[in-house]
Amino acid sequence: MSTTLEIEGKNVDQAVQKACQRFNLSPGELKYDILSYGSSGIFGLGRTRKARIRVRMNLVDVTADNVRGDATLEKSPEPGIGRQSPVPAHAEMPLSKSVKSAEPGNPVGAGKEVLQRIVDTITDNARIDVDTQPERVVFRIEGDNAAILIGKHGQTLEAMQSLIDKVVNKHNSHRIRVQVDVGNYMQNRKKRLIRNAQRLAQKCTQTKKPVSAGLLNAYDRRIVHIALKDNNSVQTRSTGDGLLRNLMILPRKTTGSGQRRC
Repeated sequence: MSTTLEIEGKNVDQAVQKACQRFNLSPGELKYDILSYGSSGIFGLGRTRKARIRVRMNLVDVTADNVRGDATLEKSPEPGIGRQSPVPAHAEMPLSKSVKSAEPGNPVGAGKEVLQRIVDTITDNARIDVDTQPERVVFRIEGDNAAILIGKHGQTLEAMQSLIDKVVNKHNSHRIRVQVDVGNYMQNRKKRLIRNAQRLAQKCTQTKKPVSAGLLNAYDRRIVHIALKDNNSVQTRSTGDGLLRNLMILPRKTTGSGQRRC
């Protein structure tokens, strides 16, 4: 009869080392399954999860002195075969291995895997659906704690989108436009931006004076530029440097050069 002991460590190597020390075995003699690779979060954020292995031992080799600390004892229906069993489907993969498993042949799959890893460090029970559209690929996150995933003024969502955009387009000669959305937040914000842009354009037309739409990121500026590109009374212009730039709505001059997008 055999028994199994689950041992945790900061990573798999540490868990294996602890098991070897406990049972006075070399790594080559130890028989174990990897239950979890562990996680330190993304950029130091999110919950830290320990790596966990299941060590298979003959029952006669296990004594009370062996079972202590972070090991839990349970009976196993069959003896272990080989040094290391295949990784279970539910085991957590390191972020770097997750990316390599899906690129470069499937960049969208790589983006989904990385995004799932990020989301899992922030909240639980979140699902990601991929919607491939003619102009872009949308990663829709569904689950609890939407406010945490969106962040203040959508900053967390924008950060995730920027990262996934880089992952998806890492090996692509033709850029794929990427959008990450949580609970239709981005779609609703787009509608608000368009309504506000049309309102400000009307004000600009009536007063014949420039109107500021405020400091906007590149994605929001593009929405406003496109929303007003067919308006013959106004033109849009971005001023300033950095990620956030002031978007101005100006009366269109009859001899002007048209609209400039930034």
